[in-house]
Amino acid sequence: MNLTKPLDISIPLVEGLETVNCFYAPPMSVSPVIAGDFVGDTQKGGPVNFMNVKLNPHGNGTHTECLGHVAKERYTINQCLKEFHFIAELVSVYPERVNGDKIITKKILEQATRNHNQSKAIIIRTYPNDDLKLKTNYSGANPTYMEVEAIQYVLECGFEHLLIDLPSVDREEDGGKLAAHKTFWEYPNNPQTQRTISELIYVPNDIKDGLYFLQIQIASFEIDVSPSKIVIYQVEET
Repeated sequence: MNLTKPLDISIPLVEGLETVNCFYAPPMSVSPVIAGDFVGDTQKGGPVNFMNVKLNPHGNGTHTECLGHVAKERYTINQCLKEFHFIAELVSVYPERVNGDKIITKKILEQATRNHNQSKAIIIRTYPNDDLKLKTNYSGANPTYMEVEAIQYVLECGFEHLLIDLPSVDREEDGGKLAAHKTFWEYPNNPQTQRTISELIYVPNDIKDGLYFLQIQIASFEIDVSPSKIVIYQVEET
C-alpha cells in the first residue's frame, strides 16, 4: 500500500449553487467577520481571512453520519466514530427500476460483493457515473436509494461503515420512516453506535472495484454528522 497516492472520493464543499445539493438545504455560504473597522477578508482590505461558514452537512456535500441522525437520544459523530481506518470493498452497481423508483436491491449487492469477509466497510458506486455528481441538485428528484433488504445484507456481510454516492440510503419522500437508516443502526431495539453512513461521495470511473484501505476524516462536531473527507488507497496485490 502506497500512502503517497491517496484517492479522494469526497465532494469538495463549494459556496453557491454550482455544487451538489439535496433535501432543499440552503447552499453553503461564506462571509467575513466584520467588527468595527476590521474586515476578515484580505480581498476587501483586511489583514487576514477570518470567515464565518454556514452549511448543512447533510445537504451540502460529502458527510458522515452516526446513529444520532435518527435517534431520539443524543448521539454525536465525534463520540461514535472512534476508528478512522478500515479495509473497504468498492463495488459498482446498476440500480434496479421498481415501480418507477431506482433502487439498490439485495440481489444487486449479492452479485457485486466479492471480498466482504476481508472488509469492515463497503463503498457503493452507482451507475451511470460521471462528474455531474459533483454538482447535481437532487432536491425533488427522487434519487436512487437502498431497499431495507439490501441494508440487511450489508449487515450480514459484517460491514459497519457504509459509503454511497447518493443523497440518502432512504427514499427522498418516505413519510419519515427512514427504514434503511434505522435498519442499519438497529434502532431502537439494539442501537449500534459504532456504525456510520457516509453519503454524497464520488468515485471516478478510473478507480477500479476491489479492496482498498479507507480513511474517514471528520471534524470533531458534537452533532449527529460532520462534513467528511473520504480517502482510499490501493491495496497492493501479493
